[in-house]
Parts: sequence; structure tokens; C-alpha cells
Amino acid sequence: MPVYNAEKYLNPSIKSILNQTFKDFELIIIDDGSTDNSNKIIKSFQQSDTRIKLISRDNKGLTPSLNEGLNHVQGKYVARMDADDIALPKRFATQLAFLETHIDHVALGSRVLLIDPEGLPICPFIEEFDHETIENKHLRGCLGSFIVHPSVMMCHEALQKVGGYDETMEPAEDLDLFLRLAEIGYLANYPDILLKYRMHSKSIGHSRRLEQKRAVRLAVNKAYHRKKLDYSLYQTSNNDDSPNSIDGIHRKWAWWALKAGNIETAKKHSILALSKNPASLDNWKVFACSIRGY
Repeated sequence: MPVYNAEKYLNPSIKSILNQTFKDFELIIIDDGSTDNSNKIIKSFQQSDTRIKLISRDNKGLTPSLNEGLNHVQGKYVARMDADDIALPKRFATQLAFLETHIDHVALGSRVLLIDPEGLPICPFIEEFDHETIENKHLRGCLGSFIVHPSVMMCHEALQKVGGYDETMEPAEDLDLFLRLAEIGYLANYPDILLKYRMHSKSIGHSRRLEQKRAVRLAVNKAYHRKKLDYSLYQTSNNDDSPNSIDGIHRKWAWWALKAGNIETAKKHSILALSKNPASLDNWKVFACSIRGY
């Protein structure tokens, strides 16, 4: 778990890991130079649970922190976790059972529930479960990874074989890793929801969107070269509906929540979208639909 100024959500995130039904693990936390109370929160958990291993140092960034964490791994499997997400209690047990019985698989993510910054449900996410479907979408460069990074459990030996994360590929370091792992084994997503994935208007997918799109193209380009495929045949999806504006982000979440039947979440974000831009007809439309409930 890499941590950087995550005090707002860190407590429930750590609790969700310590409360797993599978108990035999070590929680390696890299405090990447936090300037808030994150380090204090982690140490308070560490005092009562010896499974926590804390590494604190100056800020180096996300991908160097991920590789540093891998350097401390002693187990057969590595589970990723972010400091603002919530793992469901049976996540580790479920993923471990799958990987132990599917020895040709090197990484297993899961379906996730998207939640808003306050934890309200938006909608389920991930409909791609088998290796072929995931790999095809990755090689098409469909706007990023189809394994939700903090939901994944991976084989330590496979990670060592591919050399861990490529620090030059951020903010598409996860896609690049999964493309390389897919060259030595199978990928999959478990069809049940095992993680609550928190959405933010300042997340990488929004704040570094253009940079991420470039990194995605580069990751796919490298994969094509490794596979000796003709990159001129590469066709990326143009269905990038990631909004740039704050009202657009709330509007998107409102539509997603409405479609999933999470009416209260839809109302909340349609109102926020409208408050940010009352002149938008699209905002009025999602507001009206949310009030009606369909």
C-alpha cells in the first residue's frame, strides 16, 4: 500500500485489510513523504498489529514506491491496495483460492464497486473476466487497464520475472505491467465485487488524463514490438468520455449511479453538477432524470 497524504481515507482502508478473513499476510506500507497525519495513523495501527511493516522516507512518487514495496515482499503472492479504497472481507481468501487452483494464472483482479468520495455507491465496474478478453482490450489501448490496479493479487515469482514496475511508464504503469505479465501467464478478473474503488475529481484519470493516454499508447506500442506484431494495425478506442470540467465529472457519476439504480447517489451528483454549471442543459437533464429516478 503506497501512501501519500491520505489521512482522510486511510483509517477505513487499513481496517479493511486487517479485517480480512484470511489472516496470514504482511501489510507493507510505503509512506511516500506524507506531510499530513498519515504516518501517525499508520503507526497507531502498527502498535496493535505486528503484520504491518512501515517504510517512511521522503517523497519519491507512486511507481518508485510500488517497486520499493515489492523489494520487501516475502510471500508467494502480492496483493495491491490503495490508501483510499476498501477491500471486502473475503477478498484475500477468494483470490488466494483462485490462484492456488489456477496455477497458469499470474494475476487476478476483480469486479469492483465504484464509490464517490464520501463512500456512496456509484455502480459496479469491470465486465471483462477472462484472459483473452482482458488482453484484447489492453492491446487495443482502450483507455487504460481492465484490471483495477488496487484489486489485483499477483504471483511474486512472475513479478520478479518481468522486473516489476517500469518507472518510466507512469501513469500507465499498471497497464504496462499487466501487458508484460500476460506474456508469461494468464490474467483474470474474479466476477464478484471484492473491492470498493473510490472515485475522485482529482484522480490520475482526470488530473493526468492526457499524460495517461500518451503512456497507454507507449505501453501498447512496446507490447506490439515485444510480440513482433504490426503496430500500424493498432487502433485505439476514441470513446474517451472523461470530462475535463468538475460539473462534467459529477454529471458522469450521476448517470452511472442512475443506470445502476443508486438513485440517492445520482441525485447528489446531479445537484452538484448543476451547482457547478447551472447553464448546462446536460446538467438539467441528468438532474430531472435523477429526481424522477429513471
